[in-house]
Amino acid sequence: MKRRPLRCEQVHMHPTRARWTDLPADSPMPLLERRRVIGSQCMISHVTLTKGCTVPSHTHANEQMVCVLSGCLRFTLASGTTDVRAGEVLYLPPHAPHAAVALEDTTVLDVFAPPSATTGIDRR
Repeated sequence: MKRRPLRCEQVHMHPTRARWTDLPADSPMPLLERRRVIGSQCMISHVTLTKGCTVPSHTHANEQMVCVLSGCLRFTLASGTTDVRAGEVLYLPPHAPHAAVALEDTTVLDVFAPPSATTGIDRR
């Protein structure tokens, strides 16, 4: 049976606990693996990017917060480039074009609001 991301609205809005390692992983692009918990108002993704992983420029209607847990991502934004390292957070407003490259093996928590079944990388 194929496992799907945890969708909290499926549990009737009761508090729900999940373990990242118990959730299904998908790889919407090479060198990237993610696991997601999808709520009714937001979604969080645990994303692992292998060094050299390149996320092409894209936009989406969601607000996004990229919380780097380990490693470093170089983002290309309309205003230029910025490196986001472990312990730092990058806020991306809706429709902001952005691209990223993993300068080293990197783990992030991506928070999206509102939630969606797909993000900019799924449409590649």
